[in-house]
Amino acid sequence: MKTKKVKYLETALCCAAASMALSGCGNSAENGKIQIEIVQYKPEAANYFTTVEEEFNATHDNIHLKISSPNDAMTILKTRFIREDYPDIIGIGGDINYSYFVDAQILADISDYAGLADINQGYLDIDEALKFVPMDGVYAVPYVANAAGILYNKDMFEEHGWTIPQTWDELITLCENIQSEGILPFYFGFKDTWTCLAPWNSMAVDLAPADTAKQVNRGETTFTDEYREVSEKYLELLAYGPEDPFAYGYNDACTAFARGESAMYPIGSYAAPQILSVNPDLNLDSFVMPANDSADGNTLNSGIDLQFCVTADCKNKEAVYEVLDFLYEDENIQKYIDAQTAIPCKEGDFKLPSILDGMTEYIASGNMTDYQDHYYPSEMAVDAQIQTFLLQRDVDAFLQKFDTDWLRYNRDIIRLVQEYEKQHGNAD
Repeated sequence: MKTKKVKYLETALCCAAASMALSGCGNSAENGKIQIEIVQYKPEAANYFTTVEEEFNATHDNIHLKISSPNDAMTILKTRFIREDYPDIIGIGGDINYSYFVDAQILADISDYAGLADINQGYLDIDEALKFVPMDGVYAVPYVANAAGILYNKDMFEEHGWTIPQTWDELITLCENIQSEGILPFYFGFKDTWTCLAPWNSMAVDLAPADTAKQVNRGETTFTDEYREVSEKYLELLAYGPEDPFAYGYNDACTAFARGESAMYPIGSYAAPQILSVNPDLNLDSFVMPANDSADGNTLNSGIDLQFCVTADCKNKEAVYEVLDFLYEDENIQKYIDAQTAIPCKEGDFKLPSILDGMTEYIASGNMTDYQDHYYPSEMAVDAQIQTFLLQRDVDAFLQKFDTDWLRYNRDIIRLVQEYEKQHGNAD
């Protein structure tokens, strides 16, 4: 039995327990079978996981698999952690929640899992970078990723002879040309605050260091210095969207774009199923946000959308690894890709959705950079801050608040980083 003081989990976890005793996984047996439970956080993929559960149980005599896909999985997981009621495997994204769980020693080191050898190294590196401070061990197996950039109406582009922009100036020129023909260049869904993060992330990966948050935590820079160009260029985009971009939510924007009311939509690949449900015949493609002055500076904004972690003190890793092997069979990953318009984190001969055709060059070469907001604490509500900034259009006030709030909501992490730096020197 192992205990670990909870220091940097979110408030609900921090305040509820001063320490955690982690129960072993895969211990219980029923009808002679080892019981393995997965809780995963993507309810939109529930049908896929129901099929996986059924197929696994039909082909395995010694293990019974149960997979849950609740609507508010992260809240449920945190509550269960407080109660010391741990599922064997959790399916979560590669974001700050993963960082909290690693730091609190809720997750097992799975460096000995053979399947890691088949994972694209770029996604393993993304997980490594999400650790608050360097530490030994591997704590997740990336499953699928998504990408953010610009979705576009391919037929509309071909009809008008528009070409894919490679630089910021080319993007602005394209928008001017589209507008001159009486067509709206972009649709936005900024009534839903989270949609404000999509253009932000896809520009920030081009214009700010990939480890901006870590540099700020070490006291080496500020967001005011690193995010000014991102902020200024974001405001430029507003001129090429609806007159009131805050009047429309995500579903509105998806529907309008699907119906040909704009030529482009700056959003992630995750929006494709929603868009195509409105217009299945839409010839949809995508390209990387060209926020740089040179095409050489562009990178694909791609992060881990789903990965699997084993909870700590697991008593039957062999059974858990057998479940992971099944999940990571090429056939099952392809089914997920087809259903959710995803990018596989496993290397192999997978067929990617056609809407990613414009991004495959970046995927194949590994020219991908994680979402900046994967380092932002939820309490800081950066999506709402960006929405307010876009309404008020005051770059200085926005950046000053960003820096101030970062120090407020990350003080424990900053203290952890500073302690590490005193003991080990610069982490990089």
